[in-house]
Amino acid sequence: MKKMGLNEIREKYLSFFEAKGCLRLDSFSLVPKNDASLLLINSGMAPMKKWFTGAEIPPKKRVTTCQKCIRTPDIECVGKTARHGTFFEMLGNFSFGDYFKREAISWAWEFLTKVMEIPEDILWITVYEEDDEARDIWVNEIGVSPERVVKMGKEDNFWEHGTGPCGPCSEIHVDRGADWGCGKPDCKLGCDCDRFMEVWNLVFTQFDKDEDGNYNRLANPNIDTGMGLERLACIMQGVGNLFEVDTVQSTMKHICRIAGVEYKNDEKTDVSLRVITDHIRSTVMMVSDGVIPSNEGRGYVLRRLLRRAARHGRLLGIKGEFLYTVADTVIDESKSAYPELDEKRDYIKKVVKIEEEKFSKTIEDGLSILNTYIEETKKNGKTVLAGEDAFKLNDTYGFPIDLTVEICEEQGLTVDREGFDAALKTQKETARKNRKDGSSWDDDSAVNIKAEATSFVGYDSLTAESEIVGMVSENAEAGALGAGDEGIVIVKESPFYAEMGGQAGDIGCIETANGRAKVVDTKKNGDGVYFHIVKVEEGSISKGDKATLSVCKKNRAAICRNHSTTHLLHKALKEVLGTHVAQAGSEVTAKRLRFDFSHFEAMTMDEIKAVEEKVNEAILEAMPITVEELAIDEAKKLGATAQFGEKYGDTVRVVSMGDYSIEFCGGTHLGNTAEAGLFKIISESGVAAGVRRIEAVTGIGVYEQLIDAKETIVKVADIIKGGVHDIAAKAQAMMDENKNLKRELESIKAKMANSGLDDLLDGAEEVKGIKVITKRLGDGLDMNALRTAGDNLKEKAGCAVIVLASAADGKVNIVAMATPDAVKSGAHAGNIIREVAKICGGGGGGKPDSAQAGGKDASKIEEALAVVKTLI
Repeated sequence: MKKMGLNEIREKYLSFFEAKGCLRLDSFSLVPKNDASLLLINSGMAPMKKWFTGAEIPPKKRVTTCQKCIRTPDIECVGKTARHGTFFEMLGNFSFGDYFKREAISWAWEFLTKVMEIPEDILWITVYEEDDEARDIWVNEIGVSPERVVKMGKEDNFWEHGTGPCGPCSEIHVDRGADWGCGKPDCKLGCDCDRFMEVWNLVFTQFDKDEDGNYNRLANPNIDTGMGLERLACIMQGVGNLFEVDTVQSTMKHICRIAGVEYKNDEKTDVSLRVITDHIRSTVMMVSDGVIPSNEGRGYVLRRLLRRAARHGRLLGIKGEFLYTVADTVIDESKSAYPELDEKRDYIKKVVKIEEEKFSKTIEDGLSILNTYIEETKKNGKTVLAGEDAFKLNDTYGFPIDLTVEICEEQGLTVDREGFDAALKTQKETARKNRKDGSSWDDDSAVNIKAEATSFVGYDSLTAESEIVGMVSENAEAGALGAGDEGIVIVKESPFYAEMGGQAGDIGCIETANGRAKVVDTKKNGDGVYFHIVKVEEGSISKGDKATLSVCKKNRAAICRNHSTTHLLHKALKEVLGTHVAQAGSEVTAKRLRFDFSHFEAMTMDEIKAVEEKVNEAILEAMPITVEELAIDEAKKLGATAQFGEKYGDTVRVVSMGDYSIEFCGGTHLGNTAEAGLFKIISESGVAAGVRRIEAVTGIGVYEQLIDAKETIVKVADIIKGGVHDIAAKAQAMMDENKNLKRELESIKAKMANSGLDDLLDGAEEVKGIKVITKRLGDGLDMNALRTAGDNLKEKAGCAVIVLASAADGKVNIVAMATPDAVKSGAHAGNIIREVAKICGGGGGGKPDSAQAGGKDASKIEEALAVVKTLI
């Protein structure tokens, strides 16, 4: 058995199974596709569920992969032990109704003993206790000694998850020798020590479990095997755990150099090194696959990993942001298997650095507040931190609940998770009530009419003759619609494009011998039946009528301008912002286009300008727009980009704009880019974590924007009494004057706040050696003025607590300060102000030496200030 690097092992495995007729597939993205049951891919077979269940046909019946996986249920254990990690790679070979047990077992044995050259006598096998077939293959065909083939029960060697496909499994273990064991006389296979390491699990999916608990034989059984790449590397490299594997060690050594420490010299240091090493590996892979830090879903998993790693960097004494530099080593060690890491290097590092910077801004305040909460909890003789306090840390300071739990555990406390969850639930329910659903259509809006799928003929023509085969009025089938009636018309063939892929439905008219109806929208149900939503303007239309359908030419042309330009915009964004940009949704109407895309920060004005220029250049180049239907593999070879959320068959429609843009698309388009006229971005905003939105106009829409802008400029010029051409200079002069007036006002407020301060000092009461200074200053003072007054008092007061308040704009502003000597004596400005603010109907908090709060009831200010002495 020769020593072998992790990257070499991976390649040998995939090449071995390619030689056995398996199709080698790239690792699927960590982000599951069309699978709401998973946040992140956590096993080799997870992305292939659709093939195992028969929902989709696999590209080949034999497949092999090395799948990136993330598992986080034991995240709290990562670092504390060397066994736990969140990121790993799973080697797998799969059969979808092709080869079965005999081949799976013999190939596994061949790979381990011939390719990896692991001695046969250290390999142990487990089989399901009722699977005599598998045991017979191992013993009588492979030649494994019977005493090294161990039968195990259902809990260990039978794979099932509720009802559906399931079956027995056979696991391969490596006996690493007594030196790796616990030394107990009864140490054997199944012992918790490190001697017997499971490396490969062969699952024989041969049953279908029904609702009654019966195991029915599958006509075409499957094979699903999984072998942890890092585990096999441990065996091949003779190391104890994944953190000592060559590629992982490279990452850890990079961290050691930054921190100036060594691994295995101090247990606390080792914990932090393992946390950072594991979490930065997961982070790099997740960001590469399009995950962006956020406060929910997989984005929260990423944020949690990043922030936990950043905190452990601080525990090692690392100053400032550093994780983004370690990302380079992770990329370098894995880019041979995942070349997209190198392609997205700059993007990955930028996302990591931005998140580190965000955390740096919040962690100091967050830690200070948390330490205050911990002190109060201990002082009150409690061992549980209030859930409300944990939620406030999370909601106000972005402090992850898991980090709060971890720090509290280090201080011997637990956190009231039920209280935290209750506060979080309340917040989410409030947000849900405030959220509005913009959709106005549902398949259920129309009665279930039996009709064949509508044939769309609108790519080549805006008119068509067809027969009315169905009608709906007031959610019921109808035979006719009269003048003024509204309803739905269904025909056999239609030139009307039904809303799909983000493109709005066509409008126009339907005419028969007896009537005319205006088509106000076109929708489509899941069966491909087009619903023409109409209002009858003249006469009547009936089921069975021959009809002439005419699409509004002007409206269709406007939609085409915006749709074709959306493709140009997508390409331009990739060129300006980077190849990480991917469509995340779109809406194309006659009025405007809306395009959602993946990006981690707001675009700058220069970037917006550059994108506009590129799109307009593409328009003015007058590139021909061509449409062709191709086999999906051929289309992918051309570099065609798939549209967000769309599913494709074997043949796809490809829209090309010169050599500039090639995309899969089923929508309607211009014949030449020049027909778009002009393009103008009217807004750029964020819609979700890592998703930006551009709204833009084309053609006549740009002209309308120019007219609106001109009218606005004229109105502003009139208001500020300036000319159209000197409006900017005039506005700047007014802003400068306003700034000077504000400065003068602040100065006056400061003088008001500071007047009589000496009298306050002279009249201060003392409580146990601490001067207590409270005062409602003149109304209209903001927090800045109150803080200035408080700072002036602190300089002269000696050992004192100061609480000042003012009523401004119907609200109450309060500041509290404690001098260093007062803090040493036990005074805490944050605690004091919290109680004072409650009386005024408000809340707030802060540090021991300084805090501020707001209130709603100015009439309670004197009452609130009166309690300060009692609190001291």
